[in-house]
Amino acid sequence: MAVLNIRNLPEEVHAQLRIRAAMAGRSMEAEARHILTVTVMEDETIISAESLQQWVDALYADRKPTNVVDELIAERRLEAQNE
Repeated sequence: MAVLNIRNLPEEVHAQLRIRAAMAGRSMEAEARHILTVTVMEDETIISAESLQQWVDALYADRKPTNVVDELIAERRLEAQNE
């Protein structure tokens, strides 16, 4: 199974999640997992790699960005240094 860490969660959201979890008789982790699963899976649109590629092709046409991964890694490293 995949792991997801959420940084910079507002205190208000954290408090509401704690309340929702308690009311549902679940841990905060289980409640967050439940919320994400229900929210993501309720959308009946199935996103395939092919449909995503078609969307990117239509969006960028001949102007597709380059070095996206390297730029993203550099951005995340900068964010981590500033935390």
